[in-house]
Amino acid sequence: MNLARAARPTRLRLIIVTAVLAVAGLLAATTQAASARTSGHHVALWGGGPKPTIVLEHGAWADASSWDKVIRQLQEDGFTVYAPPNPLRGVTYDSTYLTDFLSTIPGPIVLVGHSYGGFVITNAATGNANVKALVYVDAFIPDQNETLLGLVSAQPGSCLGGNPANVFNFAPYPGAPPGDVDIYIKPSVVPGCFANGLPSGEAAVIAATQRPLAASVLQEPSGFPAWKTIPSWAVIGTADQVLPPAEQKFMAQRAGAHITDVNAGHLSMIADPETVAQVIEQAAQASS
Repeated sequence: MNLARAARPTRLRLIIVTAVLAVAGLLAATTQAASARTSGHHVALWGGGPKPTIVLEHGAWADASSWDKVIRQLQEDGFTVYAPPNPLRGVTYDSTYLTDFLSTIPGPIVLVGHSYGGFVITNAATGNANVKALVYVDAFIPDQNETLLGLVSAQPGSCLGGNPANVFNFAPYPGAPPGDVDIYIKPSVVPGCFANGLPSGEAAVIAATQRPLAASVLQEPSGFPAWKTIPSWAVIGTADQVLPPAEQKFMAQRAGAHITDVNAGHLSMIADPETVAQVIEQAAQASS
């Protein structure tokens, strides 16, 4: 009698364990089925290939935080996103830095550049078979041997033109070549120029946190352009005061880019992140 009573709790525990295992098996099967459905949708959407990784390159007087709103949108839509730092030391140096970063990413890549970041992606993507699309956002799209200074002054109207002493602050930096300096946009110039169209408080933060560009970058020639072999897209802010929209359109058409106009200034990825993210996703879809 005592043995029977002792056996009951054991049988009860076995029943409970069996039930738990059964429920766990059911949940696993359900999860696998859901995963299979999701995977099937993924294949249908991306043509059977892996979803591209998005790499965002910021420009001068900015940092990776300029992409924050776009990153959130892309991540919500299931993309893996990286926004590595741009050293802002030179076209060759910055491009090599990005090239090395891209070499760590397996599979297809959509490479996006803002402003001077367009110079960097144009050079960094050359020869990289994984880069399937280039997206230029308010960006320079240089041809071989063109310079930043030459392109920004090719059309009249840039708010960074005129007397440099009225637009920029200059600061030495360690290890600079003779005569080279870091250049910052004067905080008083940023709101109506670099950050035009954004709320004054946001423009003030951008002015305070800007990262400088080495002055020597302005006259360093670009190399063979990746856009000659890689499909490209361009987002053009029609109210851009830094890089005249007419020059952006000329460069984009020369590159055969798919062009999207937005009612924004030079920082359209901050002013209209939804449109910028949509164009990036269009490039990703087309590259699959």
